[in-house]
Amino acid sequence: MEIYILRHGIAELRRPGRPDAQRALTPEGKLKLGRILQRARKAEVAPSLILTSPYTRAVETADMAARALRYQGQVVRTPALIPGSSPPAVWAELRSRPDERAVLLSGHEPLLSATAAFLLNAPTLQIDLKKGALVRIDIDQVSAHPRGVLKWILTPKLA
Repeated sequence: MEIYILRHGIAELRRPGRPDAQRALTPEGKLKLGRILQRARKAEVAPSLILTSPYTRAVETADMAARALRYQGQVVRTPALIPGSSPPAVWAELRSRPDERAVLLSGHEPLLSATAAFLLNAPTLQIDLKKGALVRIDIDQVSAHPRGVLKWILTPKLA
């Protein structure tokens, strides 16, 4: 299984009285994310499933990825990708879909970098996952304990 971890793009600042879950992407966030997704398309990223946090900025990121990567399925919202979730919860969500060839995850920090470390069986690994960054990890066998291989990381600055 190819796993693509996509951190949401730059979002609106927090404001009193507005729930964090409703913060949307900024125009700059959409622009930088678009560059990443263009590179991803050139790298032939083709998810068979897109999973996202239900938070607005992550859903917008997932929707942009779906369009840019010509994804034909439904973008699936899952509580496994909300900010307070855990890497084992994300892995359980992935394990529940063993027939997927390539899954793109859209979500938040620090969950996504911790999930990447978990998938690589290196829980103390520190990853500086910038907004809009995309990571590819391959897993040969969907088992109780992941043993992934890091293939590449694409940051907005490189795109």
